[in-house]
Amino acid sequence: MFDTRRKFLALLAGAMTLAAARSGSVRAQAKPQSRPQPPDAPPDTDDTTALTGKSPAKLMLEANEKDIKKNIEKLYELATDLKEEVEKTDSSKVLSLTLVKKAEEIEKLAHDIKTRAKG
Repeated sequence: MFDTRRKFLALLAGAMTLAAARSGSVRAQAKPQSRPQPPDAPPDTDDTTALTGKSPAKLMLEANEKDIKKNIEKLYELATDLKEEVEKTDSSKVLSLTLVKKAEEIEKLAHDIKTRAKG
């Protein structure tokens, strides 16, 4: 029984490989559709680059910085709320559900800030 399953799986894998190879060769043979540009036309530029004079990467970094600053402000507020919540409750007897949820929200926000800071 195992022998026939192996043969079937080997045949199936071979057929999939053959199908993938054929579809790849068909794509490789297709000619790309491109329009020739007149010699005196400027190269394609992004509209935002033409308007602001900044590259798209620079614009993305600036937007990222704004998001990081906004998230840090929110993180500060959440940390302050969490500190007040901890001071109000006796965590040795009762663990508040809001305390846990705020801690999880802080953790997610801190992770988001970390990934945005890395780029």
